[in-house]
Amino acid sequence: MEIIVHDTFRAMADLLRGPLDERPALLSAMLAPMRSAIPMPGDIVDIHHRGAGFRVDRDDPRYLPAVQRLIDQDVRGQIERTLAKAAGALRDFNGPDTIQVMFVMGDPDDEYLMNVTGGYYGMGGAGDWLYLIAWPDDDVIGRIAHCAVHEFHHNVRYRNVEWNPATVTVGEHVIAEGLAEAFVRELSGPEAMGPWSARPLDDEVFGRIVADLGLQGMGVTPAYVLGDTAVARFGQEPRGIPDLAGYAAGLRLVDAHLRATGRSAADCTALPAAEILSTWGDEA
Repeated sequence: MEIIVHDTFRAMADLLRGPLDERPALLSAMLAPMRSAIPMPGDIVDIHHRGAGFRVDRDDPRYLPAVQRLIDQDVRGQIERTLAKAAGALRDFNGPDTIQVMFVMGDPDDEYLMNVTGGYYGMGGAGDWLYLIAWPDDDVIGRIAHCAVHEFHHNVRYRNVEWNPATVTVGEHVIAEGLAEAFVRELSGPEAMGPWSARPLDDEVFGRIVADLGLQGMGVTPAYVLGDTAVARFGQEPRGIPDLAGYAAGLRLVDAHLRATGRSAADCTALPAAEILSTWGDEA
């Protein structure tokens, strides 16, 4: 598998050294390769800002040192090496021939990024692209590559398990997140896992998610994975689920399956959610 981590790090440094009025166009050019592969309606700069990306409409003295830190600590190389390790662990599954990674620095003043997602997050599962965003403080900079692995696991899984936005279930969605976190743990240790699956999950919330595992459609499933704050931002109906509770719920369900079967997380990459969930009743 070919791994291409776009050098957005130096591109962002050049952008931030340039005149303010030229930065929106430079950002658009930086993001153009991904946008051409995964079209999204709307202005790309506005989408970037609404998604917690660093601002290109004002100066911020924190930005350039943060980008330089990413360069100095070779986060680009960290992503390449860790993804290569992950690809080796999943080599027995149908996976992409090429994976392309677009990293963008986040906005440290964005409340959702910093206080809900823990300063970073990613998107994967479709096509040959991974998108990563982070504000590189001490707790985050060493985890960015592991976030790439989490998203890469989605890309491999959904070349082997169907993801239909109209029929995907809450069960599939939470299992996908729990399984990706379990794979990160298996590959690099528990310290590599994201803060999402480590959030406290009380039995009442877990029970509410489990009760609705069969609900279908992307109009519903994010509420059980991302929680109320996120879906309210999307204009969807909150379901009384705490932020990101689906990650911890998914990990609990996946871990039950791993204990019951002796399988590894990598082994389960292509298992349908129904098979993984079939062992939950044995522990409940």
